[in-house]
Amino acid sequence: MKIKFTFWRIVFLVIMALGLYSTYVRYLHGLGAVSNMTDQFPWGFWIGFDCLCGVMLAAGGFCMVGAVYLFNVESLHSVVRPAVLTAFLGYLLFIVGLLFDLGRPWYIWHQLIYMNPHSVMFEVGFCVMTYTAVLFFEFLPNVLERLNLKTPIKWIHKVYPVLIVLGILLSTLHQSSLGSLYLIMPSKLHPFWYSPALPFFFFGSAMAVGLAMTIFESTQSAKALGRHLELSVLVRLGGALLVALWVNALLRFEDYFHRGLLRQILQPSYEAYFLWLELALSFVIPITLLSFKKVRLSPNWLYLASVISLFGFITNRLNVSLIGFETYVGHHYLPKWTEFSVTLMIVALGFALFRVAVQYLPIFPKDDLVVQSVTPVRSTMPIAAPVLEHAGD
Repeated sequence: MKIKFTFWRIVFLVIMALGLYSTYVRYLHGLGAVSNMTDQFPWGFWIGFDCLCGVMLAAGGFCMVGAVYLFNVESLHSVVRPAVLTAFLGYLLFIVGLLFDLGRPWYIWHQLIYMNPHSVMFEVGFCVMTYTAVLFFEFLPNVLERLNLKTPIKWIHKVYPVLIVLGILLSTLHQSSLGSLYLIMPSKLHPFWYSPALPFFFFGSAMAVGLAMTIFESTQSAKALGRHLELSVLVRLGGALLVALWVNALLRFEDYFHRGLLRQILQPSYEAYFLWLELALSFVIPITLLSFKKVRLSPNWLYLASVISLFGFITNRLNVSLIGFETYVGHHYLPKWTEFSVTLMIVALGFALFRVAVQYLPIFPKDDLVVQSVTPVRSTMPIAAPVLEHAGD
């Protein structure tokens, strides 16, 4: 069969080639050859984006599973499987990213043998590995259905309630504990981002991002795969996202008010510029958009508001992990191009694997293959179609 090289396929191949080259350099010459990490700045772009953002962006799995199976929101049942797929791929790729960042990645299994239950990092690592195993069993029925193996599916369905409770519990623990990692750094992390409430902020942002990611993946899969786009589901998710954003915004405001930082935030400074960008993208713009009923009833506008909020929370995690430490360290952290290339490779691989999975596995309902017109409000705003649309062909 002749392979057609489209623009996005060529972009995908270039990203993979550069990423593989950086992988070769990293494992042959070490971290210093591919990153700008130092003893003063030991946690760089890979921790900030691949790990902190990667785990956050995979939060849609436990959000949708909890909504459907714990709170009985049956109208969201159609997005559970794609959300679990996104979460499973997200955690697998998070582990791949961690293998780049660890100095000796072949010792990653040591935490299972040399346990330190008093360490927050141990709790994060243990929960991530355990939750990845839970996601594997939640995702496995898709493969078994494709192979028409009914008996194993029945076995998994019998223990599914246990998997649901375990998944939500483990997600809650490590999503919040990622913020707890920074509680021991009050003298190093800038006051704009250091707070005793960091675990709550990390968990709350994960809830909001889980909703936004579900809207993002539903819209992208409908665009790229010719699926029916369920407006009623998007509208419900958009309303929930608005509530989640308000809760997160009020918690942040109360924290700044309680610590007396509101006046300092309004004064121009290097850190304030990044904080303003973060707050605008995370809260001001998406909350303003979603406050209009016309926006909440339009798939295109919902998609735009979700993407903006995603960029906002990604900015928050990068501010916490990078910008917040620059004043203490005394210099700015600028990642090398090889750091970017590895991250782009991991992200592109995630889009491609998602594409392959939804093509060959029963991720979406069979009667959901034809896109129907569901937009009650006319909009000329295009829906972007990045690597997902072409890379996995």
